[in-house]
This record gives sequence, structure tokens and C-alpha cells, in this order.
Amino acid sequence: MPQLVTRVNDNLVSLVDELVEEGVVESRSDAVRRGLRALVDRQRRLRTGEAIVQGYRDRPQTEEEVGWADAATIRMIGEEPW
Repeated sequence: MPQLVTRVNDNLVSLVDELVEEGVVESRSDAVRRGLRALVDRQRRLRTGEAIVQGYRDRPQTEEEVGWADAATIRMIGEEPW
């Protein structure tokens, strides 16, 4: 398994060590792995979201595709006894 070597400041090490002591993570390495996974996952989700938005910009929904939902909502609200 490849190894990553990095330097971090004393304050960050102390905060990570607190997480280890509290049992939040098993070790410093575990904290780094979790942090990297979270960063990679967040970026993947961001890219996916941007791709979805770009898809709608490239091909906006038409009234024919979504009009039924608006009509159904209006009917449901109209049926409320208030």
C-alpha cells in the first residue's frame, strides 16, 4: 500500500490526537484516511452536482415534461379543506 508523507502544524496534531483519545478515530493515520476520503467524496459529489446543473442548462425541462406536476400540485391545494 502506498504511503503519503506530509507535515502538519502542532495545533492540528494536537486536535487529531484528541480525536484519537476520544475514540473518534483509531489513530492519526485513520484520521488522515477519513479526511482524505471525505475530501474526495465531497469533490465527487460537487462534480456530479455541477454536471446535473449543466445538463439542465444544456437541455432545460419543457412545460410538457413538468407541467403535470404543477397541475397536480394546484389540484391538491384546491382540495384542501382550509
